[in-house]
Amino acid sequence: MKRKTVATVATHAAAVVVAIACLAPLAWTLLASVSPQSDIVARPARWWPSEFFLDRYAAILLDADSSVGASFRAAFMNSIVVGTSTVVISMVVGILGAYAFSRLRFPFRRTTLMIFLATYMLPQVALLIPLYLILSSLGLLDTTLGLILVDCALVVPFTLWILSNYFATIPADLEEAARIDGTTRLGALFRVILPSARPGIFAAMMFAFLLAWDEFMYALIFTSTDNAKTLPVAIAEFAGRYTTDFGLVAAGGLIASIPPVVIALVFQRHVVSGLAAGAVKG
Repeated sequence: MKRKTVATVATHAAAVVVAIACLAPLAWTLLASVSPQSDIVARPARWWPSEFFLDRYAAILLDADSSVGASFRAAFMNSIVVGTSTVVISMVVGILGAYAFSRLRFPFRRTTLMIFLATYMLPQVALLIPLYLILSSLGLLDTTLGLILVDCALVVPFTLWILSNYFATIPADLEEAARIDGTTRLGALFRVILPSARPGIFAAMMFAFLLAWDEFMYALIFTSTDNAKTLPVAIAEFAGRYTTDFGLVAAGGLIASIPPVVIALVFQRHVVSGLAAGAVKG
């Protein structure tokens, strides 16, 4: 009994340490976003702002005359469009493809899936020039459509891998029973497989959105104006050539983190169960 108590205390203590390690950078970012620039660069460091400075949030969110705010707001909308479109396209392709890989038997099925996964594992810089030339030839540079297509090329292999593993954990007897009752294969997918795979689908949707939301290199190279720049690029441009307002970068980063945090909190239960089940079989 005493050993069990010690183990419980040690587990909770470790959880507290991990929580502090994860939340400390977020807390410091929040303090930096409301601290004057002199406090941020002061030596020794000031752990609490001498005054709360909220002008950065006003400039980013409300000031119509601020070029920084206008650029950030345009980038926010671009990120929403790119992220949402990437999730929709990648999930449609991923669900249909994953169902084929998990249920149909065709030559080189496993090899084809591994090739898709290998494309996801390639470093982004290796694909930079080919993708740039393709987008340039199609006239899609500096467009949200170009970024959506590029992000789909990154996200689709990931969703295929996650969903095919998850679909494989669903008993085939359920689908066969539906087909005996007269349901087509596609009808069984939508009426039997998808409801049973809801946790895995939510997990794939969340990570697909995060991959598209956080993508920086391609957005930096393939965009040049506010027409298509996304949030990571807009925040990076807060840094000047000779000086950087670290508080402005912190404020922009906190605002940019709100959509992913909200999505993670809403779908947390589905994501955890989806990842656990999807990792059982591969």
